[in-house]
Amino acid sequence: MRLQTKLGSCRAQFCQRCLHEGLIHRGYTALVTFMTKRGPQKANSWMMKYPLTASLQRTTGATVKRFYRKTNILSSGDQFEVTLDQRKLKTPKGKVFEVNNKPLALAVAMEWDSQVDIIDRSNMHLTALVSTSLDNPHNHTKLDMVNYIVNYLETDTVLFQTNDSGDLYNFQLKKWDPVIQWFCDRYQVDVTKTLSIKAPLVSPQTKETLARHLLSYNFNAVQGYTYAVDTLKSVILALATAERTISVETAVSLARLEEEYQVSFWGNVEWSHELNKQDLQSRLSAAMLFVHLNSSWTTSKPKNDELNNL
Repeated sequence: MRLQTKLGSCRAQFCQRCLHEGLIHRGYTALVTFMTKRGPQKANSWMMKYPLTASLQRTTGATVKRFYRKTNILSSGDQFEVTLDQRKLKTPKGKVFEVNNKPLALAVAMEWDSQVDIIDRSNMHLTALVSTSLDNPHNHTKLDMVNYIVNYLETDTVLFQTNDSGDLYNFQLKKWDPVIQWFCDRYQVDVTKTLSIKAPLVSPQTKETLARHLLSYNFNAVQGYTYAVDTLKSVILALATAERTISVETAVSLARLEEEYQVSFWGNVEWSHELNKQDLQSRLSAAMLFVHLNSSWTTSKPKNDELNNL
């Protein structure tokens, strides 16, 4: 039986039939799409009337209930660990979740503490970044990530501009060109934007200069840069944000420039456009925090120890 037939015929029995036929993940996605097309109010009423079964919720990870009462951090030498009640937090591969600075540990603990009834891992970006750095599931080296970022410059969002001399082109000139110029001046490089589907011109010297800059950071900070570039689809915007030349909100707005241009004509859909915007801002904020916290260190010494050394 085809999935489309289920959508049109059973509705309330949709989840049960998908469970029996092993189509849980596809069925859940199709159901949400099906309801969303009918508007948020209709979608909400249907979700209340036809809740997902317990089996479907467990399989999709939709209802991982909070199992701890409080979070805390512990210092272990020069490392800091996050605890959930009396249990140490661990990575997906089973490693002890530990970081080398206290502010980052506190930020991760706050992510876990902010979960109310259900643990939503999709919004815990700092936790994901630390886990990825510790587990390194793809065995990436720092050089691998730097090469990825450097080569991504050839597909940078702000370097692809429309060839139509209309309002959108003028909008891109006004918003994107100053950031491109900042990038060239800051790193003493030269990049040429493109008005077609061809990749922009990026010289080997530009790539080498950018690579040297990124290699000056440690592994974790480069991991944060990679996350920022993937979020914005732009190396230039990620670097401008890290250098505090533009804010997180501005960076996301520039990355969504064409979409926001269309929104100005056709209107904003809060449960789609606005949610996407907030999600990007959340991801980018986590990436920038991860970069900065892994690029600076603070040390502390008890006052009594200082007095004993006099």
